Parts: sequence; structure tokens; C-alpha cells
Amino acid sequence: MNRAVPLLDMPPLDHRCAPLLFVVVLAGGVAISACGSGNAGNSGAGGSATGGSTGAAGATGGGGTGGSTGIAGSVGSGGSVAGTGGSGTGTGGGAGAIGSGGAGTGGGAGAIGSGGTSAGAGGSDVTGGRGGGAGSGATGGRGGGAMAGRGGGAMAGRGGASGSAGTTGSGGAGGGTGCPATPLAAGNSNKTIQVGGTSRSYILHVPSGYTGTKPVPLVIDFHGLGGSGSQQQSSSGFQRVADQEGFLILFPNGIDNAWNIGPCCTNARDVDDLGFAKGMVAAIVSQACIDTKRVYATGFSMGGGMSHFLACNAADIFAATAPSSFDLLVPDEEPCTPSRPISVLTYRGTADTTVPYAGGKGPSGKVTFLGAQGSFQRWASIDGCTAPTTTDGDCTYYKTCSAGVEVGLCVKQGGGHAPGDANVGWSFLSRFTLP
Repeated sequence: MNRAVPLLDMPPLDHRCAPLLFVVVLAGGVAISACGSGNAGNSGAGGSATGGSTGAAGATGGGGTGGSTGIAGSVGSGGSVAGTGGSGTGTGGGAGAIGSGGAGTGGGAGAIGSGGTSAGAGGSDVTGGRGGGAGSGATGGRGGGAMAGRGGGAMAGRGGASGSAGTTGSGGAGGGTGCPATPLAAGNSNKTIQVGGTSRSYILHVPSGYTGTKPVPLVIDFHGLGGSGSQQQSSSGFQRVADQEGFLILFPNGIDNAWNIGPCCTNARDVDDLGFAKGMVAAIVSQACIDTKRVYATGFSMGGGMSHFLACNAADIFAATAPSSFDLLVPDEEPCTPSRPISVLTYRGTADTTVPYAGGKGPSGKVTFLGAQGSFQRWASIDGCTAPTTTDGDCTYYKTCSAGVEVGLCVKQGGGHAPGDANVGWSFLSRFTLP
């Protein structure tokens, strides 16, 4: 457990946000894409009179996903009208043209439609997996449309035979399945990144079950005021859950052993902890097989405050957060306008005096907490929650909120300033993904 340290009296800070760029490549994926429209096949030569020989096959139709209606052809010798074949209605090559038919069984079948070879351009999607589409060949390239452009005499000149399979489209850019060739080794490692010219450090823990062959979630666990990454690693309980569930987890170190989340609490008022959080995510995504739709934040005490702060300011990166022993500050001290509704579960103890459960001024006298219930209601308002709350043990939830998110508050009667239950926290976090 982190020791309680008085919050520092510091002037307000203009927060700055560093952009985050994800570049993740999807190898050889197959997805759905639109193909170009096909051209109509040419008309086959006319058949002879009634009972006459079969007309020659029509020319090959161009590839496409949907053709135009066949155009009426000229009258064959024998008298019935034969239609020239329109392009196919299948997802592969276009239909072959229809032979101009004589009456009776004359009239040639259309030629084989060629398979579609077009691949859609790959969509760049950092959340993983939806890359460029394949041509229709992925499903066998249905070519000439059956019964398309019916032409000649009785049942003569049906659509061309199935087109040849289209080629497989190359995978587009995207995240998720673009895992590095060499997986990270299991265990702990100390990492550093540069944020605005400042070197920042954190601990990366990789569970033994990590193989690097499929995307896994990522959790960042922030320490309390006066603590450290290693202290949080040993006390929060989230590393044990990471080992059980197979996700990667980071334990960052704050400058001045604190986090810059508003009018408190680090001496270096220009510290960009928002940029640090985003930078850690970008760094690990480039090194490991991470599901970028399932990145989460948690933390204790001021680390819980950092989790609230990220929910307010980085909802495009973090799918959900689970703060412990910290509340939102009053709106004029901590504006909170997330870019989308975001799920938040807060753990609080009713006997907490470091961050008063009822709210009000903190130990420094310079910050004003909304209190556990006030913070709970503010998140419900931010997320557009409308239905009455539901209770599950020590936890109460708003479950009917905008965009399917939830807001929860877990209260330990008589509990002090302590970390929350990591199992409950992970159970909540793991239900949510980025849209």
C-alpha cells in the first residue's frame, strides 16, 4: 500500500496533449471489397432455323459485381429474339454473352465470364484486422449470372458458365493481427521513452502465457502519490490477474512520484503525463501483439486520479478505466469532456480520510473533491446514463448509458485509503472495447 502524502499546493496548468500515431500492418488478410462493374459480353453468332445447330458462344464478359440488363439481340434465323448477355450478377466475373438463338433448342450458351481480380484498397484501421478486400475469387468467383440476359428461342441462350476464380486481394493496413515476428520474452523489463525531450520510465510485465501470435489486451496501472511503478506492481494485485488472463501490463513512474492531473500535485507543472500515457501505448503496440481496442487504465490514489484524467482526456485510446481511492475534482478544477462515452468503475472506502469519501477539500486545501457519490453521479451525467442503478454486492452500476457504456461505484464500508479488488476491476474493464 502506498503511503499517504499531502497533495502539493500548485497553480493550475494548461494541459497539453501529444498526438499518437499507430502504424500497424496486416499481413495477407482477406476481407470484402467492392469490385468494378463489368462490361456486357458480345452477342454470339445466330443459330440456324428451328432445330438448327447451336450458335457460337458469346465473348467473355468483363469482371464485376453486378451487371446491366441484357440488351435485346437481333432475330436469329428461325425467328425468336435472342438477347445479348449482360454482365454477371455474381460477385466474380461478368456473365458471358448469349448466343443469338434460333427457335427450339438452338442458340449457343454464353462464354465463361472471367473471374474478378480486383482487390479493394486496404483500410487503415488501428483497431485491427479489417484490411483490404480480396477479389471475388476468395469464394470461388461466381462468374456469369445464371439466367442473366435471357435471349433467344425457347430456353436458349442462358447465362454463361461460372467465371474463373478471382485472385486473392492483398491485405490492407491495419492493427490487431500485425504481430511482430519475434514475441516479447516473459517477465519484467525496464523501459524508457522520450516525451517532449524528457526521458520517462516504466516497467513492462509480460505473462508467461503470452505467445505473440494473437492480439492481447494492455493495462496501465498508475501508482499513488509518493509511490513508484515497482511499488504498485507489488501491491495492486493486477499483475497476478495479468498472469492469469494473459494480458500485458505496464507500471509507470511519475515525475516527483506524482501525476500531473490538474491543480495538484507534481512540482514540475509542465510534465506531460497525458503524452506519457499515450507514448507508452504506442511503444508497446510497436513491440508486442496488442489488441488496440482493448487498452485500459487503472491506478491507486493519485494513480486513480490519473485513471479518471485519462478517461476525461484520452477516451480515443483507452476503452475503460478503473480508479481506486480517488474522485473527480469539481468541474472548474478538473474539466472533463471525453471524446466519447467511456466506462468507469471507481473503488472507494467510506473511512478514507486522505481522499474524503464525502468530498470537499483535500489535505492540501487547494483541491476540491466531488466525493464518491458526487463523482459517480457526474460520470453518469457525462455518459448520458438514464436508467436507475443496479447493485451487485459492494458495487452499484448505471447500466443504461450512451453507446453501451457503464458507470460503477464499489464501496467498502469502513474501508480506508486502499487499492480496489483487481479481480472486480478486470472483470469490469474486460467487458468493454473501443467502438
